[in-house]
Amino acid sequence: MLNEVMFYDTLRQALWIGVIISTPILAVALVAGVVVGLFQALTSIQEMTLTFVPKLLGILAVFWVSMGFMTETLTDFFDSSIVPLIAGF
Repeated sequence: MLNEVMFYDTLRQALWIGVIISTPILAVALVAGVVVGLFQALTSIQEMTLTFVPKLLGILAVFWVSMGFMTETLTDFFDSSIVPLIAGF
């Protein structure tokens, strides 16, 4: 029973960290998509690359800025949760 509880608790923590790490990138993609969609609706320009390029540039910029936060969050989770489970503490 204890192993199942530890497994599900670790899985819950891992999924929550995945949500936290992906939030900045998804938020930028959402905002860029809404802004570009609004621009396309106002100007009647229906170019496919117009939707792709701003999202890609925004996602790359946010990924570059938040890379340290993502790495630190994952290594903290690994050090505090996964390594003790592997070592048997």
